Amino acid sequence: MALITGVVVAGVVLGVVLARSGGTSGTASGGELFLQAANRPGPDPFTESTAKDSSTTPVTPAANAPESANVTRGVSGSTPGLYGGTRNTASCDVEKQVKALQAEPAKNKAFASVEGVQPSAVPAYLRSLTPVQLRMDTRVTNHGYRGGAATDYQAVLQTGTAVLVDGHGVPRVRCACGNPLTPAVAQRTVPRRTGDTWASYRSQNVVVVLPATTTIDVFVIYDPHLDEWVGRHRGDSDGRRDEKTYPPAKPSPAVSVSSASPKPPASKSPASESPYPSDPSSSDGSSSDVSSPSTSSSSDPEYPSSEPSTTADTSSSYDAPESALTPPGY
Repeated sequence: MALITGVVVAGVVLGVVLARSGGTSGTASGGELFLQAANRPGPDPFTESTAKDSSTTPVTPAANAPESANVTRGVSGSTPGLYGGTRNTASCDVEKQVKALQAEPAKNKAFASVEGVQPSAVPAYLRSLTPVQLRMDTRVTNHGYRGGAATDYQAVLQTGTAVLVDGHGVPRVRCACGNPLTPAVAQRTVPRRTGDTWASYRSQNVVVVLPATTTIDVFVIYDPHLDEWVGRHRGDSDGRRDEKTYPPAKPSPAVSVSSASPKPPASKSPASESPYPSDPSSSDGSSSDVSSPSTSSSSDPEYPSSEPSTTADTSSSYDAPESALTPPGY
């Protein structure tokens, strides 16, 4: 079976600033990172699950790789094989998501505010997204619904999570809970991990999805069930237009790049220095802490004005200055 390490992955050095939605960026002073297993709704869901296919695809971590909270990879949303799925089968039920939000105007309004659209435009917005599954544990800003408003917290979504992605390949909805997603925000301190656990989790294998520099017409995804590559058209909500396609022409191994946050303190604590153990009582290899995550507090400095000298759509890794993290306007 092909692994994510056999596809084209472009890595960049992530600085203190990570992209946020709507042309802003930010850092979070909170020190919590909430891990969310693929099949679990988690705290404060916007809707009931609309996921149709959330089977985890195992990813083998590097042998004897040291645990580190400081390594994060940036991967372009257009990277072939970054996402997976089953040919002719959507990972999310978009129409169910539309109906659930339309039935609750307050939630629909909160959802719209996170995604930066008008409440009346939510159905069309959702139908413009593409259902896929994550093939790597992925950092995002997740947004729950509590007390009549959207909350936000930093999260890692497990490999296999069903999501809806936008035209630049950025995850925008987590289908197991209907929550809107925005890009991750850098944390000033080594975060304390909470939430679910799974045996394959390694902080150095977590990625942040960077928006592709151009609109993606066809996503090249991997189908682990048939062991084949599939072209999925942008906005194809049911996967009926899927077409078998060739593997990436120039695969290269995934690359590990350097620190995005301060080094951990000298005194090591289990929460920040070692992966969580798996829970043998869990059917999907994960266990859960049902407490709600703390809402992150963030500041939003403007993006650096300089343009990236190299895009993240290349077939090789490179070191990039912070200014190269500026996503294109869209």
